[in-house]
Amino acid sequence: MDYRDTLNLPRTKFKMKANLTQKEPMYLQRWDKEDLYHKLQQATQGRPRYILHDGPPYANGNIHLGTAFNKVLKDIILRSRRMAGFDAPYVPGWDCHGLPIEHNVDKELGEKKNTIPLLAKRGACRKYAEKWIKTQKQQFKRLGVLGDWEEPYLTMNLQYEADIAAEFNKFLLSGSVVRSRKPVYWCSTCNTALAEAEVDYGDHTSPSIYVKFPLKTDPAEIAPELSGREVSVLIWTTTPWTLPANMAIAFHPAFDYAAVETGEEIWILAKELVDQCFAEFGIDDYQVLATFSSDQLEGKHCRHPFLDRDSLLVLADYVTADSGTGCVHTAPGHGADDYLTGLRYGLDILSPVDDAGCYTAEAGKYQGRQVPDINDAINNDLASDGSLVKKTDIVHSYPHCWRCKKPVIYRATEQWFISMEKNDLRKKALKAIDNVTWTPAWGKQRIYGMVESRPDWCLSRQRSWGVPLTVLVCDDCGEVLQSREVCDRIEQLFAREGADAWFKYEAADFVGDTRCQCGSTNFRKESDILDVWFDSGTSHAAVLERRKELRSPADLYLEGSDQHRGWFQSSLLTSVGTRGRAPYRGVLTHGYVVDGQGKKMSKSVGNVIAPQEVIDKYGAEVLRLWVASENYQDDVKVSDEILKHVSDAYRKIRNTIRFLLSNLADFDRKRHTVSPDTFTEIDRWALSRYAELVRRISRAYNEYEFHAIYHGLHNFCGTVISSLYMDILKDRLYCSLADDPERRAAQTVIYRILDGLLRMMAPILCFTTAEAWEHFHGLSQDAPLEQSIFFAEFPTVDDIADDPEFDERWDQLLLVRGEVTKVLEAARRDKVIGLSLDAEVVLKADDKELEEFLRDNIELIKELCIVSSLRLVDTLAQEEKTEVGKGEALPELTIGVRPAAGNKCERCWVIDPSVGVDAEHPTLCARCVDVVRSLTD
Repeated sequence: MDYRDTLNLPRTKFKMKANLTQKEPMYLQRWDKEDLYHKLQQATQGRPRYILHDGPPYANGNIHLGTAFNKVLKDIILRSRRMAGFDAPYVPGWDCHGLPIEHNVDKELGEKKNTIPLLAKRGACRKYAEKWIKTQKQQFKRLGVLGDWEEPYLTMNLQYEADIAAEFNKFLLSGSVVRSRKPVYWCSTCNTALAEAEVDYGDHTSPSIYVKFPLKTDPAEIAPELSGREVSVLIWTTTPWTLPANMAIAFHPAFDYAAVETGEEIWILAKELVDQCFAEFGIDDYQVLATFSSDQLEGKHCRHPFLDRDSLLVLADYVTADSGTGCVHTAPGHGADDYLTGLRYGLDILSPVDDAGCYTAEAGKYQGRQVPDINDAINNDLASDGSLVKKTDIVHSYPHCWRCKKPVIYRATEQWFISMEKNDLRKKALKAIDNVTWTPAWGKQRIYGMVESRPDWCLSRQRSWGVPLTVLVCDDCGEVLQSREVCDRIEQLFAREGADAWFKYEAADFVGDTRCQCGSTNFRKESDILDVWFDSGTSHAAVLERRKELRSPADLYLEGSDQHRGWFQSSLLTSVGTRGRAPYRGVLTHGYVVDGQGKKMSKSVGNVIAPQEVIDKYGAEVLRLWVASENYQDDVKVSDEILKHVSDAYRKIRNTIRFLLSNLADFDRKRHTVSPDTFTEIDRWALSRYAELVRRISRAYNEYEFHAIYHGLHNFCGTVISSLYMDILKDRLYCSLADDPERRAAQTVIYRILDGLLRMMAPILCFTTAEAWEHFHGLSQDAPLEQSIFFAEFPTVDDIADDPEFDERWDQLLLVRGEVTKVLEAARRDKVIGLSLDAEVVLKADDKELEEFLRDNIELIKELCIVSSLRLVDTLAQEEKTEVGKGEALPELTIGVRPAAGNKCERCWVIDPSVGVDAEHPTLCARCVDVVRSLTD
């Protein structure tokens, strides 16, 4: 007789090999064809709504791993919220306007870009964006991201463009929009102003120069000791190209300054920096002739070193003594602090640089020269005329254009701004920040500091592809037209024809019969377009308030940590400025995706990993699991080694699912489920561990702690299930009668655990759980999608009460098991035994309480250790063929392992004295004899 036929061996069609790269597209095709997303939305109608608003990626190029990480993170959250009982719609979006698209279209157009009509160029930009939206949409869907992909929001949609204009008009009519000449970031390569969020900081080498400005005022007015002497103020700068714009030199109001003699010259600099500076200059021969407060300097004048112009000496508290001379070269047209100082002292806001970054006539002999390339020429000229004291190079953090990656300049130009002070926008925004939940918590301080110190919002961009500033200026008096009637006309026309209407029609078509306050009917249209951050920042109006399935404020905005100065901030300001509140209740940020060593990914370095590479090699499922495995609050590391580790973890999780499924092949939940009073102790323990996991996972989903979910599920599958519960249960599951109450009890517990595990994994492992759920419930390939796991909810464990006393007892049992296992491993290594079932274990306790515990639980410990025999003894001596070890965590426990006495049962592999007793089945133990007879009777 083949006793193998009498065993309840595991069986399932759920394969060990996942074949994700082949199976995933098949699932995606079905979900798309049968419209899974809208079926889910129909099923969840009437539930409480959870709104995660999608920050729009830019419609330019293939998605990268950071974009994929962001989209999968959002998908995990939304899937989890649906399974937690919410209606969680997802409307994806795209940012479609702006410089990167226009820049690429210009490259495609070549020389035509200079002659192509404006509306034709805008049409080319629209087509370019549409092409990449189509590409990115497929790439996002390949990741398993569920959403309304057929009706996403696009910032270039006609109604969206009308909504952008409407939101701008609200600021315009409230008086918050101002035109001013002040310094802004300017990219000479892209010929446009830039917002703070469009600037990236990176290392840059700049010249560090010390320059003499000859004192024009009689030096005796500063200190009597200087009477009749030639005196200069010594300034320090790292931007020689801004010297033609110098209008002043700033001193700190609280610093003392010194007049220092070296050779025939006298230089003025901060008293506390004298020694440091002269050491830098390599000059040993110097002496301080006089010291004085900065008050003595205010209002005096120096001569510009190479232009026929005076430089006013002023006071400013931003001057520091950390570096330089404590005398700060001040160019109001090229610096934010300098600008404010210029306003305070009535200085000209001079910026002798044109849009292309070339000097104008105001720069004298340098007219037409490019900045900052001119630095060397200026330095050489200063050296030639004796004005240059010292020049070195320094590497420091410097702003670069986010698009062309070239260094930018700070330049005063006429631009349109939203004032942070008018209508108390700054105060209101700071107050709104306090009412938002920030994850991680440090995000609150970060954005608070940025809003607190940010300048007015520069809205205007000197480009073509975008929504125009819908400003009409009177030709006769220069006033801006502020008319609700005109704004309504603009918005209605935009809704019908899009923002192209602004460039298609004349000003009179928008103005109608409206007159300026001066009586004029002559107006001109503003030609600049809006900052694209205003476009995406008004999505709360154009999307959340317009789509019936959404609402404002959203429950969550989720993007990378760079968006504290980008989308989070632009959305905050546009909402607070027009609605008095933030557009979100919560904000979650994640770090950047970097390589395994924490370095930024770069094509030139060769450490870039594309999402498609990961999908082609491992499947999207492993990429999703990687997203969940990382603590996104820090920078997120990825490498081949990390992905291989995640792939191994996936394989272990899948094998656990397979093992559980295979042991339910003959279990029908309706017919075979048994009541909890049938459960053995280990069944109860497994359920208590499961209940603890469910509570932990539920909490982690609510708090967006996905790495805790990953580790919790991985450890539970690997330790609680595979290494403990299922390993110990094999004997009961395989060798008992199929309908043995204890076997059905084990299957009842396995069913519940597997059901819960699949539900808890589903938001992350959407493909695998979909497949496993079909096997679990015997669903055919054409079964309605409504029977899939995505319509299920998270498990509940309210019926499994906490039992601290039970848990404490099991902690002790597992501690004993751990000690025994170590000695079993040593015995196996020393070839005393083969399998653990070959062993007899003897235990000796030197502690009465421990001895009593062992005696009370001797059979259970034997089951836990999976040995053929386990006994408690009073004495334990080292014998031949006996491995003896002392407990580490339980030093009062001595463990002996030796070959068990008797023969091995052919059916269950237990070594038992009863093997050979039965004549009909001489190779079976008494238990297996009873089972086999029951089967054959």
